[in-house]
Parts: sequence; structure tokens; C-alpha cells
Amino acid sequence: MGAAEAKAAILANKTALGIEFGSTRIKAVLVDDKNQPIASGGHEWENRYENGVWTYSLDDIWTGIQDCYQDMARDVKAKYDIELESVGVFGVSAMMHGYMPFNKEGELLVPFRTWRNNITGEASEKLMELFNYNIPQRWS
Repeated sequence: MGAAEAKAAILANKTALGIEFGSTRIKAVLVDDKNQPIASGGHEWENRYENGVWTYSLDDIWTGIQDCYQDMARDVKAKYDIELESVGVFGVSAMMHGYMPFNKEGELLVPFRTWRNNITGEASEKLMELFNYNIPQRWS
């Protein structure tokens, strides 16, 4: 697909934007209606060891996704000389190793635990025994 076709897909909202929160980078990829990548962006980040837990803060998450999206939008501008105003569909993928529980006020109840944590061995063993299924430490 050429630049003219990609630009037309962007202007017609015949695109899909995927953002993936990886362990070392947040990545954004914009694809056309034939699933061909037409723009991308990224944001490097690193988890921190705080209070005995490897984690990313909510500020890290919000700053990272904004920077990643802006980087991808700059790629659209550079390649097609248009401002990205909307996309057809949007999806997010995140590290499979953790969860983020919030209360009804939207406050994070415990820090996000990254793939580097291995502090839930006892819970993992008990859950495996209870469910007769492999429960990795980071999910327990």
C-alpha cells in the first residue's frame, strides 16, 4: 500500500490503533483496513522497586501512554502530512502478569505488580492445589 492509500484510510477512519503496555516499552501501531502497519510510536519505561514490589505508578502509565500516542501521531504527520484526529477502532493489550484492582472511587488498592515479582509463592501453591490448575505467582 502506498502513502496515498494509507492517508485515505486515515482520513476515512478505516484504521485500527493498538497499544501494548510491555515490560520495557509501550508500543502503538496504527494499521489500515487491510491490517497493514502504517504508523507506529513508542515510549521506553522501566519498573521501579518500591516497598518490596516491582511496579509502575499510575503517573508512569498515563505519561507513558500519552507520550506513546504522541510519538505515533508524529509518525502519521511525518509520513502523510496530516494530523491524526481519530481512528476507526482502538484496542489495548497489557502485561499478562498482573492486575490493577480499584475501589469505587477509582483509587488503586495495591500497587501494580510487574513480571519481576515473585512474592506470592504461598498463595500460588494454595491456589494450584485448590483449582488443580497451574496458577503463576504473579496472578495470585
